[in-house]
Amino acid sequence: MPPGYLASSAQEAKGVAEKLACPVVVKAQVLVAGRGKAGGIKIADTPDDAEKAASAILGSKIKGEKVTKLLVEKRLDIVRELYVGLVVDRPAKCYTLLASQVGGVDIEEVAQKTPEKIIKRPLEPGRALEGFQARELAQSLGYKGKQVVELGAFITELCLTATEYDSELAESNPLVETKEGEFVAADLRMIVDDNSLFRHKSLLEESREVGHELSPLEVKAREKGLAYVELDGDIGIVGNGAGLVMATLDMIQDYGGRPANFCDLGGGANAERIANGLEIVLGNPKVKVLFLNIMGGITRCDEVAKGLLDVRKRLGLTKPTVIRLVGTNEEEGRKILQDAGIPSLETMEDAAARAVELVKGAK
Repeated sequence: MPPGYLASSAQEAKGVAEKLACPVVVKAQVLVAGRGKAGGIKIADTPDDAEKAASAILGSKIKGEKVTKLLVEKRLDIVRELYVGLVVDRPAKCYTLLASQVGGVDIEEVAQKTPEKIIKRPLEPGRALEGFQARELAQSLGYKGKQVVELGAFITELCLTATEYDSELAESNPLVETKEGEFVAADLRMIVDDNSLFRHKSLLEESREVGHELSPLEVKAREKGLAYVELDGDIGIVGNGAGLVMATLDMIQDYGGRPANFCDLGGGANAERIANGLEIVLGNPKVKVLFLNIMGGITRCDEVAKGLLDVRKRLGLTKPTVIRLVGTNEEEGRKILQDAGIPSLETMEDAAARAVELVKGAK
């Protein structure tokens, strides 16, 4: 990586530029790609230029993300820009290593217009990339001698890091060859599978530090270990299973409603976890109707009913609630709800239609 430091103000950026000895590159630190095209990356020849560039970038929005931090790096003398990435290849059920002599541009565009310029190497599941495989890839990119060894080492380390941290994507774009013949990741990003964060405590802690990218409810859900995404509708959705919740969102929209969120409790949710999910969803003031869609397998319908009653009691819940309970202990769950005067429905279609009807009546 190029030498560089984070900066939170224009003055700090100027100080970093002085420390590194210009020229430098000032980069917006946001959780989106395509920063360069959006004006989030600027070159500065002097510390004063770095300060001006930082002033222009800080506080701006890139693809909806507000810039609050910058990375100020030493500018590289670039001879050539490459692309190297490791992605989860779902159809092939393995990681696939991608490389191209065309770097610094959208790799999707390269794949669409000139697919022959992308080299693909599927990796055998459960086995690390062998050194000779990495060196063969470096040769395929047109390198010889010492550079083959150095580029091969970079590719090997990238793959090791990606697999160690359960990455869905790890890419350097561009990976540059400098005038000195070295290889440096001028840009590098990783997308880590959220479901693996229990194995990476340090990343879990760091993810909480980017709270400005998340709503307060999304931060709270992450702390509780729940999958929650805030949307702009008024029907609060809670389900057990990502596919079921996505189908619920689609069905609500098919009936003319607007989901307020995505909330997946996961499998085997107990009463406490269900209560946590309901409390987070109901914390959104836009929610007018609550819709629980539960298909009991590992998750027990009676536990869902107990969780709902607990939240109603603690929060004094009065908002209209639609519940669809099917599966393990559904009769017990429905009886618990019936005794509390709460009806439940059997089909997702009926429940979605009822939720949208209730919202229209609440307006």
